[in-house]
Amino acid sequence: MSSGVQDPMCIFCRIIRGELPTGLVWQDEETVAFQDIQPQAPVHILIVPRKHYPTLAHVEDDAIIGRLMTTAKKVAEKMKIGQYRLVINTGADAGQSVLHLHLHLLAGRTMAWPPG
Repeated sequence: MSSGVQDPMCIFCRIIRGELPTGLVWQDEETVAFQDIQPQAPVHILIVPRKHYPTLAHVEDDAIIGRLMTTAKKVAEKMKIGQYRLVINTGADAGQSVLHLHLHLLAGRTMAWPPG
C-alpha cells in the first residue's frame, strides 16, 4: 500500500470514512480525532491523518507531523485539558497495534516516567 492512500481494510481509515462508529472529538480537512476504545488513561484520544501512513517512518510530507501536533493542541483546548502527554508508537516493538500513523493524547492522571 502506497503511503498517503487510504487502505480499505485499515480500521482507522474505516473510522475516517464514517464506516465505523466512534467517539469523534475533532475533524478537519487533514486530521480526525476520536476516543480510544481501549483507553490507557481517563482521557485517551487518538489523532490520525486522513491519509494512510502505516508508521511515522512512512511519512513523506513532514508537514503532517506538525498538523497532528497542532490538532492535539486544539483538541486539548476544546476539551479544556491543561496537562497531557503525546505519544507516537512506531512499530510493533514500540507498542503500535494499528498500522496507521496516530498520535495518542493522554490525560486525566499522573503519568509515570520513564514510560513503558
